[in-house]
Amino acid sequence: MAGERLAMASATDARYGQKESSDQNFDYMFKILIIGNSSVGKTSFLFRYADDSFTPAFVSTVGIDFKVKTIYRNDKRIKLQIWDTAGQERYRTITTAYYRGAMGFILMYDITNEESFNAVQDWSTQIKTYSWDNAQVLLVGNKCDMEDERGGGRGEGKATGRTPGL
Repeated sequence: MAGERLAMASATDARYGQKESSDQNFDYMFKILIIGNSSVGKTSFLFRYADDSFTPAFVSTVGIDFKVKTIYRNDKRIKLQIWDTAGQERYRTITTAYYRGAMGFILMYDITNEESFNAVQDWSTQIKTYSWDNAQVLLVGNKCDMEDERGGGRGEGKATGRTPGL
């Protein structure tokens, strides 16, 4: 993003500080979408990052939702609009409309579900079709706390992550 990788700061990282999400003053704003199959943990990932909370109960996202988080990096206030998309096929036409204007995508799969990993290429194609040409994509294998139930090899995820555009 602008030639520099923007590392996400944790909620407890004092170097970056944290302000209320309603704060309207910022130096930069980035729209980021979390996409992937249903049940890969997109909503849990967002709540953990934005609110530092976790709920083990599964609640399927209907359509799309978002949270705002303000972080500080190099004395700049950066507002992140992080959009949580529904992974079900029936919402695909709704969610792809939100791809426009996104600076980045977190393309997520569940390491315990090989089908979700196999869908990564389809999601990548959607990004290329519906988003800005220079949008950054971060491939994330989620549910690493369930490593003993891993569906595919670790090397497959790393190899896919080296694919141009990811």
